[in-house]
Amino acid sequence: MRILNHCQHVAPGLLAVALVIMPTAAIADSSDAWTALVNGGHVALIRHGNAPPGYGGDPPGFTLADCATQRNLDELGRDQAGALGEAFRKHGVRVDKVLSSPWCRCLETARLMAVGPVDSSWALVPDTGPNVSVRLRELKDIIAEWRGPGTLVLVTHALTVKALLGFLPSQSETVVVKPGSGDSASAKLVGLIAPLK
Repeated sequence: MRILNHCQHVAPGLLAVALVIMPTAAIADSSDAWTALVNGGHVALIRHGNAPPGYGGDPPGFTLADCATQRNLDELGRDQAGALGEAFRKHGVRVDKVLSSPWCRCLETARLMAVGPVDSSWALVPDTGPNVSVRLRELKDIIAEWRGPGTLVLVTHALTVKALLGFLPSQSETVVVKPGSGDSASAKLVGLIAPLK
């Protein structure tokens, strides 16, 4: 089972958020994940589509402003993004907001899904530091505060999901999380949706 229990202390006047992921038997069954997305009020954390070589970051000297210097989606990755967006529409998932890491492979995944306007957020950029960072805290806040009524789609990287939930999703895998109610600052891992191509 996959469990994360993080607590942060923030400056006075700010809400301290702890995100606790509880394991469920639904992890292996995508039907619970799809039902949750259709019902709204959930968060879909999506690792970008296939971008060879898959792990290891970007080439030396890459720049964020130049997609040609980064790892990018290949044909499979573009097909995965399109298929996932089509599956959202087929299942009747209402998407209220789409946020993406500013890396090209994430932005392209989000745009090819075509489920809504895409904004970028540095909260979705991986942080491998040993301490809880401002970015990770911001991401936890975004998830904890989501109430819908529809779904929040977050297109990100494997290492961002690992920092948040403790495991590395496959490329194009969707991790569905239900935020905690009220000020409880907890969330429940509902299930996973495997890559569709």
